[in-house]
This record gives sequence, C-alpha cells and structure tokens, in this order.
Amino acid sequence: MKFAISCSTADAVDPGRLVAYARHADDCGFEGFYLPEHIMLYPGAAVGGFEFPPALPYPDPLDCLAFVAAATRRILLGTAVLLVPYHHPVVLAKRLATVDVLSGGRMRLLTVGLGTLPGEAAAVGVDFATRGRRADEAIDVLRLLWAGDEAGVSFAGEFFAFDQACVYPKPHGGTGLPVHVGGSSRAAARRAGRRGDGYFPGGMLTPAERELQWELVRDSAAAAGRDPGALDYTRWGSMDITAERVETLAAQGVTRVVVSPTETDPARRQDEMSAFAQRFALPALS
Repeated sequence: MKFAISCSTADAVDPGRLVAYARHADDCGFEGFYLPEHIMLYPGAAVGGFEFPPALPYPDPLDCLAFVAAATRRILLGTAVLLVPYHHPVVLAKRLATVDVLSGGRMRLLTVGLGTLPGEAAAVGVDFATRGRRADEAIDVLRLLWAGDEAGVSFAGEFFAFDQACVYPKPHGGTGLPVHVGGSSRAAARRAGRRGDGYFPGGMLTPAERELQWELVRDSAAAAGRDPGALDYTRWGSMDITAERVETLAAQGVTRVVVSPTETDPARRQDEMSAFAQRFALPALS
C-alpha cells in the first residue's frame, strides 16, 4: 500500500507553512502531496450539506505544486481534484508538462474531476450539463498533445479543435502523464475505466456502492480493451487508520490511501505525521 497526504487550503496560502508541511511529508516518506481546486466560489455554493464560505482561499493547485516541488526532493505531486472541464486542455498540457519537467518527473498523481458547483461552471463559460463530455475530450487532447512530435497533431471535437499543434516541453522522460479520475458517480467510474490510469472516488459512498463502482471501473476498462489490473485505486483515509483497515482496503483492490492530518498546530501536526510514518514504516528520506 502507498500512502499520500493532502494539504488544506489554509496551509497552501501560507508559504512558510506550506514548505514546512511539504518538506516534513517528504522526509517522512509519504508518496504524494495532494491539493484541491476551486476556481471560484460564491455565496450559497454548497456540496451536499456543506456550504463553502465564499472567502475560503483556494490557490491554484499547479502553481502551489510547482512551489512545493522546488522545496522538496522526491514526493510526488497530486491534485484531488483538478476541475478539468474548466481548463483549456492545450494550455493545461503545457502547464502540467512544465511542472513535471521542472520537478524531475514528479507530477504523477494528477486526478481530474468535473466539479459540482453550477455557478463555478457559469463563471468560466462552461455549460454545466456538458462538463462530462468536455472532460472526456480534454483527457483525450492532453494525451494526444503529449504524444505528438514536430509534425504536430490535429483534433476536431465537440469542444476543442486545432491543426498541427506542437506543444513542448513534453513531460519528463518524453512520455505522457498518468491521468487519474476522481468523483463519486457511476459516470466517473466508467470514465476511469475507459480513459483513466486510476480511480479516486469521493468519501461519501456506501460500501455496496464503492464495490459496485470499482467493478464498473474494471468492467469498463476491459470493454475498452484496456487492462483492468493496471489501474490504480486510491481512497481517502484517516491519520488514525489501523493496519487491519489497510489490509481490508488492500483486499478490495486499493493501491493508495490519502490521509489528512487532524492537528492544525504545525509542531503537533509534524508529530502526528511522524507517528503515522513510523507506524507504517514509510521510507524516510535520509
């Protein structure tokens, strides 16, 4: 099992706290460092029973991850989730590749999702009802651009079109980046199977629905001629997760657990992270 850690928006807008947090996660041996995204909020924006405070800061995750990369040595960089329908994929392909190149190939935990706030879609000129199709097309465009050479690549879709586009630099090593799919819907599970390198479902699902969705991921991959066994399965977890719970998750096919610290005081949080790393024998950075 791999273990990664998420970062709160409060830490992400404080450069000193962000660097200290990321460096300690790196030192402890956490595999990855995840940041969320909201492009904008508005009064009344809510998901389920949670209403977002309109002034809650959501810094750009890719800019923050570039900052983190410069301050760390090996930790992988991740998003949970990047709202891919709200980004133009030609621009996004270059931004992601740039972070990957400058970090030495660490932009490898990109997780994309659709977004659930209609006002956010409207603010960036995206029809909320089409964001699923737009996301599918954007993923295809990203992979096409990363694979293209000096002759350029062309695309003609419902939302994006270009001729002989050459986008450089390529991701580190000259290959494309993994694209994981996040979400809590069966449509997200099918998208992960058909197009993703892994699935990262949300936290508010019943055990029966989780099992159904993971099977849907695998079945969709097989139907698309892809290898279901090559897909990552990432889940949220808690800092107090037990070894027995990790074994249960592994038996369900989970390959990665992303945890969030409960402590807000920096010193106590570092202690919490260190204790977790010791409990699961994470590979400390020497």
